[in-house]
Amino acid sequence: MQALWMILASLFFASMGVCVKFASSTFNSAELILYRGLIGIAFMWALARTRGISLATRFPGMHAWRSLIGVMSLGAWFYALAHLPLATAMTLNYMSSVWIAAFLVGGSLLLGRVQKQGPLVLTVMLGFVGVVLMLRPTFDHHQAFAGLLGLLSGMSAAFAYMQVMALSRLGEPETRVVFYFSVGSVVAGAAGMMAVGISPWVWPSALWLIPVGVLASLGQLCMTRAYSHGATLVVANLQYSGIVFAAIYSVTLFGDAIPLMGWVGMGLIVVSGIAATVLREHAVPHAPAEEH
Repeated sequence: MQALWMILASLFFASMGVCVKFASSTFNSAELILYRGLIGIAFMWALARTRGISLATRFPGMHAWRSLIGVMSLGAWFYALAHLPLATAMTLNYMSSVWIAAFLVGGSLLLGRVQKQGPLVLTVMLGFVGVVLMLRPTFDHHQAFAGLLGLLSGMSAAFAYMQVMALSRLGEPETRVVFYFSVGSVVAGAAGMMAVGISPWVWPSALWLIPVGVLASLGQLCMTRAYSHGATLVVANLQYSGIVFAAIYSVTLFGDAIPLMGWVGMGLIVVSGIAATVLREHAVPHAPAEEH
């Protein structure tokens, strides 16, 4: 059942990416974050009320930290989605496993144990080779900044996922975790709108805001449920099905012409992410396979 939750989460997030691309033609990233948060609050409040789950928490600080990191990742990802092909932006966001492996390698280097991390080092290098191959056409089209933000979204997502696991171990239900992240999204989005301004409402584009919020909430709910019951290698690696869904959307809905080198880079990132998850499972046996 955990595997099904992760596949559903990946489908919801890829579908949300489609809606973000359509809505971003009118609304900036700060507005998308705020409206996504508002819909998420309403959705999670109704779900909590239906299930009889209290939204009061004993860990406000942990929720605030998770929301801060998560919103940073979300904002960077929304910007990448608006300026890059959907499949490219999704793949960069799924670099979180490779980033976690890179952090482990960095820690081993500081402790003088890097010689024991040879396979993990090679895995990290493979992942970043995939990034270079995938972003090479991006750099040719002067979209380097969006590519860098896409990488940042994956790195910050790695920290956010670890916080989700920590909250789950403390007994926080997934509904409560997603609710407070939505609250953080509203606060951050409002602050961003004060800085960059408010876009005029154009109703055909504005209608995309509703599925952005609903799909995001469903995706987070399914993802949190998949990992809150103890991550497995199968569940952790099924997250990459989101890249498959995004690639299908990218080609069929947006007509993105992804060159062969881009597909190869995407494949290398998926392989390195799966390898990093497996190697971390063996290197750190008491840690979860993935921190989504």
